[in-house]
Amino acid sequence: MAGHVNLITLSADRDIQESAADWFRWLAQERRASPHTVSAYRHDLTVFFSFLSGHLGGEPGAEELRALRASDFRSYLAHRQSSGLAATSLARALSTVRSFFRFLEKSGVVHNPALATIRTPKRPHAVPKAIGVEDAKASVSLAGENPAGGWVSLRDTAVLMLLYGCGLRISEALGLNRDVLPLGRTLTISGKGGKQRIVPVLPVVREAVHGYTAVTPFLLGPADPLFVGVKGRRLDPSIIQKRMRGIRMALGLPETATPHALRHSFATHLLAGGGDLRSIQELLGHASLSTTQRYTEVDVAKLLDVYDSAHPRAR
Repeated sequence: MAGHVNLITLSADRDIQESAADWFRWLAQERRASPHTVSAYRHDLTVFFSFLSGHLGGEPGAEELRALRASDFRSYLAHRQSSGLAATSLARALSTVRSFFRFLEKSGVVHNPALATIRTPKRPHAVPKAIGVEDAKASVSLAGENPAGGWVSLRDTAVLMLLYGCGLRISEALGLNRDVLPLGRTLTISGKGGKQRIVPVLPVVREAVHGYTAVTPFLLGPADPLFVGVKGRRLDPSIIQKRMRGIRMALGLPETATPHALRHSFATHLLAGGGDLRSIQELLGHASLSTTQRYTEVDVAKLLDVYDSAHPRAR
């Protein structure tokens, strides 16, 4: 089974136990959800059943799940909210329950129409926090001034180059193996859910990666990680995050200037330079265009700032 779960904490009902096992397996194998996502769903479902046990006065089985009313689901959301759960996490908690109940219905185990009447908690509208063009360039440049010096400085530069020059997630960059060498004009990336995309590789990015690999002090084969730490093992994201914190402090950048902000900057700067949303969507590996459209808001916000500071009637 993908993603072990202690099913007895959910219910003593055999049908529910087996359905939960099948659901987690479906999430991992059919939906190709990441281990992190499966773990989050497992946690949410465990908390839901734990709540129901107290709310109903006993472990719920299929009969009890069928009998749940809209007020019961609202009580669960109120319970999670009172524990300090953020709106985004609250929406995910409800999504977990909905997904599991849909699975139960398709399996012929439980049908409960009351859940369809529950509104999803409104998520806060987050606009990506990009770094300015000059600050992004300075961040990548400063990575090469790591106090550790040598190949470590070249490594950090190469990683940030991939984030800002190719729009990679930090997990995607650090997940690369040496079989991608030598880098060509494009790079095939496996993103979320195993979805693959092709990204162009700028000459400056190729030079940074090849400069690092030429001096890496380890004998590494094609199946070994491209980016390694000082002990020769795959580089941990926390190392790059720490390095970016140092860069942020040195340049006086806000706390939003994280490694992921370089990916946001990649998209925002492409858009400002005339890139179209569909192309940027493909480069970022977004499943939905609506996700990419958030970058138009960043650009519009910048234009409004310019307008407010420059237009005579805005003063």
